[in-house]
Amino acid sequence: MFSGMKIGRRAAWLALLVAVVLTVFPFYWMVRTALTPAGDLYTDSIGLWPDHPTLINFARVLGLVDAGTARAAGGSGAQLNFLLYTMNSLIYSGLIAVVQTFCCAMAGYAFARLRFPGRDVAFAVIVAALMVPPIFTILPNFVLVKQLDLLNTIPGLVLPGLLMTPFAVFFLRQFFLSIPRDVEEAATLEGIGRWGMFWRIVLPMSRGPLITIGLTTVVWSWKDYLWPLLVGKGEATRVLTVGLGVFLQQSPNRGPDWTGIMAGSVLSVIPVLILLVLLGKRLVQSMNFSGIK
Repeated sequence: MFSGMKIGRRAAWLALLVAVVLTVFPFYWMVRTALTPAGDLYTDSIGLWPDHPTLINFARVLGLVDAGTARAAGGSGAQLNFLLYTMNSLIYSGLIAVVQTFCCAMAGYAFARLRFPGRDVAFAVIVAALMVPPIFTILPNFVLVKQLDLLNTIPGLVLPGLLMTPFAVFFLRQFFLSIPRDVEEAATLEGIGRWGMFWRIVLPMSRGPLITIGLTTVVWSWKDYLWPLLVGKGEATRVLTVGLGVFLQQSPNRGPDWTGIMAGSVLSVIPVLILLVLLGKRLVQSMNFSGIK
């Protein structure tokens, strides 16, 4: 029996290791390609590490070398306004994550604790909205933003996703239902109103789920491409994903600048990776869905 348990445990660890390798390997290969000289991209494509690693691709993407040096290194000579695009991405994803998480928390708490006419019907509509593919809402949102004259502006980028998403409302409502009512009843006896109860009692107890929703929203907003491409075509409002796409298309008469685009992709992952490292422990703790410390 114990021998069978050991075999099963080893098989589980082996399966976990294989899953981790399959998940991490694409990112590793992206880093490897970014460190490979453009001239060695096809001749040195088998080894797990480049024969002549270099940082010139990162320098090209960041605009630290002139166009002649970039072409000599095998690039197209195109440059990427990395700092501006990164700042736009931070504003875009940060605004959506903060405002949307807070609004979804208020909506989730209202559906969990408040009683008002049509509450169950409204919640059923929100749950049903989970089955609507996001692509279906892009055209009406684009028309609305255009009619409001908000194309190529930060408000036009963030407004469609600023207030709430059905999944976040559903997720937070389910968590708020798990909070004991005794806590809120005790707060009521202390003279705390409904808003004070939400702000001073419920939100501090919900740090784990709120961070989970916030991180998820940041990741999805950070890698969003289609909507920022439609609304933020201008240089001043271009986010990093759109900027990388433009960078890739700036060598039409030759092969794509894969080493440059991979260097830019590696740099684009770093802010989100830092955020996940800083808040990863809290994210794991929130998976138990208790949220009460």
